[in-house]
Amino acid sequence: MLWLLLLQVWASCLWLGQGEVVKSFANTCNQFFYQNMPPGKGLEPQNPAWICQTFKNKPFYATLYDKKGRIPVYSAYIYEFVRSKRAPPLWMVEPQLIRDNLPKDMETEKTLREKYSVSEKDISKSQAVYQDYLKLKGLDRGHLNPAAHHKTQDGRNATFTLTNVVPQNTALNKGKWNVYEQKTMPKKSKDCKTTYAIVGAVPGKSYITNGRVNVPSHIWASACCKTKKNTVIAWGAIAENNQNKIQVLTLGALEEKLAELYKRGQVSLFHKDCPRK
Repeated sequence: MLWLLLLQVWASCLWLGQGEVVKSFANTCNQFFYQNMPPGKGLEPQNPAWICQTFKNKPFYATLYDKKGRIPVYSAYIYEFVRSKRAPPLWMVEPQLIRDNLPKDMETEKTLREKYSVSEKDISKSQAVYQDYLKLKGLDRGHLNPAAHHKTQDGRNATFTLTNVVPQNTALNKGKWNVYEQKTMPKKSKDCKTTYAIVGAVPGKSYITNGRVNVPSHIWASACCKTKKNTVIAWGAIAENNQNKIQVLTLGALEEKLAELYKRGQVSLFHKDCPRK
């Protein structure tokens, strides 16, 4: 029995050593999902990473990341909208995508190079870097989890990591998608107690930076909440990433559309309590 106990302790130490790049969201960072239930396997890429996005030793949201395409599959967070001007950002990356003994907090590339002696080559192996998003034409660094959906400055700063952005059509990012983030979400969630949001990107067929970073074919968003009257409401939205148009639809219709686009099986974004119609 002693050897079994020692084996359990050893396994626990290995789990803790994984820091904030974890094996799943089943028991870690699940506070960002309605009823603590993350999406099913229908969205998982071939080379995934589950990231508890941590800033100043505090997790702010959860991201399923595609290390091959170097874009997030989705970011899940608790929506807390604040109208404020965002400060010029310092873009960060995820240290534990490089190796698991690096800090769990997101860091700038400069800090990783100078403080932890990590090369730019090592940083860029499994994730996008600042250089990838320079000299874009018709594309922006599009946040999945937007800064404006966080009430604290630390929360807003935590969205400025390259594991939370995708190459997004400039017209869409500044146009209809911005309207969804700034006006549609506040309107739809006005009667919610706590709104759980999951925003994602469907991998496309084109890339930036000589094939390093995938350009999504679609950007999508979803939300579920319990209202002040104790009813549960949910909705979704999707946009093709090559034009300034967005479709707001039911959660069920979005899940069906995503199953067609990802081609990885059935898609379930939220707990069964969230209405699909």
